[in-house]
Amino acid sequence: MRYSYEYKRKCVELYREGEWPETPAGIKTCNFRSMIAIWYRMEEAQGPESLKHKNANKVWKPEEKLELVSQVIAGKSNKSVAIDAGIEHGLLCKWVRKYKTEGYNGLVNMKPGRPSKDNTMKKKNKPQKLNESEYEELIRLRAENEYIKAENEVIKKEIALREEKQAALLKAKKQRSSKSSAKKDFN
Repeated sequence: MRYSYEYKRKCVELYREGEWPETPAGIKTCNFRSMIAIWYRMEEAQGPESLKHKNANKVWKPEEKLELVSQVIAGKSNKSVAIDAGIEHGLLCKWVRKYKTEGYNGLVNMKPGRPSKDNTMKKKNKPQKLNESEYEELIRLRAENEYIKAENEVIKKEIALREEKQAALLKAKKQRSSKSSAKKDFN
């Protein structure tokens, strides 16, 4: 639920006086009261302006993130550092986790979104026009490539013929040996 600045200020004033405002419908009383305590601490740390809604999210520099993370690593509680900075403690937890796994590079802002899987989505470079010597070399290389392909085909056919001949010889040899063994069995 999103609360207005005036409502937050009124809740904090009642909290200062030792009273609790009425809990809105659909929210547990304990959760609402802990939220008011957080608003109070934020106002104490940063002034009443911290309770206002921000129009745009602040872009944190890696150095600023490192300063907050180092406070947590030094022993301050995650929530207290987050409240003093005016951010959600979940965001600070994420920064601490990234710092522990990736180091300082984990705090550097990355481009949002998932990296693309294939290169077909990227812009294709238009090929440059070839000069005359490059064009001649291209023609020569294509001709050489065709010659090598034809040579490979001939070699493959020779190998296939040799294997066929070898298979035919083995088959004939088996037939001869089976005929000779059949003759021996009859004798």
